[in-house]
Amino acid sequence: MNTVLLDTNIVSFILKQDTRQKLYEPHVRGQILALSFMTVAELYQWATFYEWGVRRVTELEQILARHVILPFDIELCRTWAKVRAERRNVGLPISSEDAWVAATAVWYNLPLITHNPKDFQHINNLTVITEYS
Repeated sequence: MNTVLLDTNIVSFILKQDTRQKLYEPHVRGQILALSFMTVAELYQWATFYEWGVRRVTELEQILARHVILPFDIELCRTWAKVRAERRNVGLPISSEDAWVAATAVWYNLPLITHNPKDFQHINNLTVITEYS
């Protein structure tokens, strides 16, 4: 069993019961599923912005409980800075949120499963798994 990091959009598919989640089943079946602390923050942000009720927040927390949440540390912060610099240097700025997700995958040496592979191009030592066409 290996560990894979899920991008926020993949968790969103699960939360919304979006049919695109089925595209990723072969990549997650039998794997340890991890999330960046930033993905968790983004999901709680959505719950706050869109005033999810207690039932929906409870569903979110049940989903989160099935994942390993990877924390930040000083080395992850350094990796985040490198990711931001790499992307800027090739003329492809990256959002802070996506940079945290990418840096988490790089620092913990995990493949990143995302439906937005273009957001993660030109990042050294990052393996991206996608079913986006």
